[in-house]
Amino acid sequence: MHKIKIGIVGYGNVGRGVEYAVGQNPDMVLDAILTRRTTAEITPRSASTKVFHVDKAQDLIGSLDVVVLCGGSATDLVEQGPHFAQYFNVVDSFDTHAKIPEYFDAVNKAAVGSNNIAIISTGWDPGLFSLLRVVQEACIPDGKTYTFWGPGISQGHSDAVRRIKGVQDARQYTVPVDKALDSVRSGLNPDLSIREKHVRQCHVVLESDTPEERKRVEAEIINMPNYFADYDTTVHFLSAEELLAKHSRMPHGGFVLTSGKTGAGSKQLAEFSLKLESNPEFTANVLAAYARAAYRLRKEGVVGVQTVFDIAPKYLSIKSNEELRETML
Repeated sequence: MHKIKIGIVGYGNVGRGVEYAVGQNPDMVLDAILTRRTTAEITPRSASTKVFHVDKAQDLIGSLDVVVLCGGSATDLVEQGPHFAQYFNVVDSFDTHAKIPEYFDAVNKAAVGSNNIAIISTGWDPGLFSLLRVVQEACIPDGKTYTFWGPGISQGHSDAVRRIKGVQDARQYTVPVDKALDSVRSGLNPDLSIREKHVRQCHVVLESDTPEERKRVEAEIINMPNYFADYDTTVHFLSAEELLAKHSRMPHGGFVLTSGKTGAGSKQLAEFSLKLESNPEFTANVLAAYARAAYRLRKEGVVGVQTVFDIAPKYLSIKSNEELRETML
């Protein structure tokens, strides 16, 4: 069996999760870690994994089958996606929904120009939830689809808060509004605004905790477009010790529901849910599965950007088509 040579860019929560995920897949090996830190700061789990500074990426062209981009969407992936798609087949979890079309175009231009494949916006939302929204709506065309996130920590939103000047660390919890979720499950098919479906709770450690800094940072958070401006958002300030003690785990999850009627007027409800003890570890496992798909599709001659809508499930699984038909169909 050929082992798919994986590289990762970034060695934070998702990067370390991909390292573990690759270890669970016998057809993969983590060949290289690319980091913005000094290479001496990185200690891979396997002595065979090489560590390079990102500036050396071009030296690795041709030696890696797929590179998984593990940075945050707010500032990292918008630049890293198009950049690394010039050199490698790439997979990422870009999750700023409103900017996916323009991100698609930028990465596609780079990938096509270099004869590479790129699979963007994998993970669970966007990603698996996106796929289920399409499937459920297709099966219940006379209905409405709803997505609820949480309760749990959003990596992308937490990263967006941490990028604010003066913020030392932060965690952001997305919490569904129970009343709204219950109304969907009851078959009422309500019209719900973004604000009616979720609340956002931010726990923030400041570099300099003063009343003036609290006021400035809180205002910047609650007015941040694409992240908090459309939600009821509360900001709690606390010490680094409190954040570590109370908010060190990374749970998340959510629900995709389609509620409607079939031809004779029968009520139907389709619901897909995730309950995750570790958001970054699960996201990393999805990235690893799509890295396998990227490798296989590129072998078939596919170039340019693909999304979860374009990729058949067989490309994700380590099982052969025969095994899938025998055990899964």
